[in-house]
Amino acid sequence: MASRKSLQANRANGDKYSVLLPTYNERENLPLIVWLLVKYFGESGYDYEIIVIDDGSPDGTLEVAKQLQKIYGDDKILLRPRATKLGLGTAYIHGMKHATGNFIVIMDADLSHHPKFIPQFIKKQKEGDYDLVSGTRYQGSGGVYGWDLRRKLISRGANFLTQVLLRPGASDLTGSFRLYKKKVLESLVERCVSKGYVFQMEMIVRARQLNYTVGEVPISFVDRVYGESKLGGNEIVSFVKGLLTLFATT
Repeated sequence: MASRKSLQANRANGDKYSVLLPTYNERENLPLIVWLLVKYFGESGYDYEIIVIDDGSPDGTLEVAKQLQKIYGDDKILLRPRATKLGLGTAYIHGMKHATGNFIVIMDADLSHHPKFIPQFIKKQKEGDYDLVSGTRYQGSGGVYGWDLRRKLISRGANFLTQVLLRPGASDLTGSFRLYKKKVLESLVERCVSKGYVFQMEMIVRARQLNYTVGEVPISFVDRVYGESKLGGNEIVSFVKGLLTLFATT
């Protein structure tokens, strides 16, 4: 728990953090992830907003988000829904248009990314004035929990293959828990052409091309608590195709 003096300093530093939460069928997870975000931002004293970008979830995620907005206030919870599922990259573009923060946090809404790491991301960013800070499962105390051996092997293999082919200067390329300077994220998203899982990897590769600085914070990744994992055979095939495309064009 931060001291009162450090809370006041955090509030006074002028930085604001916009959390982009793309959702699709996250009715059960959304109340808890929002509560945790409010808790950790509240304890650290940083100014923040949470932007929920729901892509027409049939399970009533948007209705849950509206209830959360009533509880926490429409200054803290912004709802920016879209009619159908349009993909992660466009969700970030859509969310950024409405973000008032000078920093953007991207994370999954399915509780696989714990908000307790966000103050560590912010601290790391300030230490080196990094353009982006990425959560890593593969350094220090980082790790993965709840995955079977197949998922672990796929993730490790994808990461290793990417390191060999692209030499990106970061240890975890496929993770999607990151803190960006807003203007940096805008310039990266403009240049990215990938979809799905390759999108996160391309963001890091493009960052290296543009000489953006990358900091890393070890995180524990927990497999989604409710609902179905979205990783299947098609995603693996598209990942390999995307990786080879990046290798050929960067």
